[in-house]
Amino acid sequence: LILGTEGRNPLLAILATAIVAIAFQPVRDRADHVAGRLVYGDRATPYEVLARFSERVGEAYAAEDVLPETARIVAEGVGAETATVWLRGGSELRPVASWPEGTGGPPIVVAGGGGDLPELPGDLAVAVRDREGLIGALSVSKPRGEPLTPADVHLLDDLASQEGLVLSNAQLTADLEARLAAITERSAELKSSRRRVVAAQDAERRRLERNIHDGAQQHLVALAVKLRLARTMLARDPDKGRALLDEVRAQVDDALENLQALALGIYPPALEQEGIAPALRVDVERLGLPVDLRTDGVARYPIETEAAVYFCILEALQNAAKHARAGRVDVAVSERDGLLWFEVADDGIGFDPSANGNGTGLQGMRDRLAILGGDAALESTPGRGTTVRGRVPARPLEAAR
Repeated sequence: LILGTEGRNPLLAILATAIVAIAFQPVRDRADHVAGRLVYGDRATPYEVLARFSERVGEAYAAEDVLPETARIVAEGVGAETATVWLRGGSELRPVASWPEGTGGPPIVVAGGGGDLPELPGDLAVAVRDREGLIGALSVSKPRGEPLTPADVHLLDDLASQEGLVLSNAQLTADLEARLAAITERSAELKSSRRRVVAAQDAERRRLERNIHDGAQQHLVALAVKLRLARTMLARDPDKGRALLDEVRAQVDDALENLQALALGIYPPALEQEGIAPALRVDVERLGLPVDLRTDGVARYPIETEAAVYFCILEALQNAAKHARAGRVDVAVSERDGLLWFEVADDGIGFDPSANGNGTGLQGMRDRLAILGGDAALESTPGRGTTVRGRVPARPLEAAR
């Protein structure tokens, strides 16, 4: 009526047009919605898919959240049965996310390591690229009997163009995690190496201490015993006393040589050149006590094995000379059942191990033998002497060759 009145007011005409447009806008939106559903069914329109994807990417999602969400959006956008997001790592594409979860498949090699997209499982795969070239891909599989439409292909292309930034960030994160893992592993190796170096240095220091204690010190103890004997003999028989002093002087020179060798971190020359039996024979002659030494059937062994047994025996002999008040010591070394056994037994005063403890001497023996897989034990009874037994795995050098 307003529009049909002669001499109508222009303002009223504009107002009427606006009212009509506003009134018909819901109808138009509804028509567009119905048209979209006729074309795309129940799934979202391409515009809705792209908007939703941009919204998800813009949010503060971690890579492990963004990529599965991307796979889900892609699948829903094209009505796919499965969708997979692929990320390039070196010369292959790896499935890093899929919808439904676990449908990605194995890695696919990129032919020649180039930038061409290899054949991926599914009905359609589109490449994702950045300035460096191929960095990933999107692939989908439609339900049987539902072909991909041109609109689906166009949507995948649009999603792939936006996915470049996401995959670039994911690739960077993966590289950083790999480098961090490598640095962590290297750090652990350096710490372990440093511990081994410190342990080796400490073990070497303890070895030298034990060698000086068990070897050179034993010589000095024997010299002290002989000096006391020489002092007594000088009063009774000066000629024998002087002869004994000459013998002591020669042994002092030997002890000095031994100390110099140990200071250089090497083994006593007799032990290194000839083995356990000859080295022990040299040492028991210096002891000043009657010693019955039996080494039948003992061969040559790795120097570490020989040194362990040698210095353990010297420690036991030293204890017998210093503390046991022994009149005799029996020493036996033998090989049987793949083990090198030794036993040092004296007829001294003995002691009660439960009351006095085993002392640092036995612990030193155990430490020395334990390094090689061996052990040591002590038996003693007051008035009935002391026996030290030990064993260590041993393989003769000739048999090893």
